[in-house]
Amino acid sequence: MTVSLPLVVVLGFFAGGAVRFLGVRVWIVVLIALFGFWLSRTFLAPAIESGTRSGVTVINGSHA
Repeated sequence: MTVSLPLVVVLGFFAGGAVRFLGVRVWIVVLIALFGFWLSRTFLAPAIESGTRSGVTVINGSHA
C-alpha cells in the first residue's frame, strides 16, 4: 500500500515536533521557513494572507 502526503504536511509535522521537543535551533528555523515557502503555494495562501491583514488591522486599530 502506498500513502502519498504533500510535502507541506510532512514539513509541518517536522516543524511542529522540532519546536515542541527539541527547542529552537538554526536548522529548525530553516525547516519552518521551508514550511512557510511551500504553504504559500497552496490553496490556503489567500486565507492566511487575509487573516494576517485582518489581525494587523485589529491590532493597529486598538492603538489609535
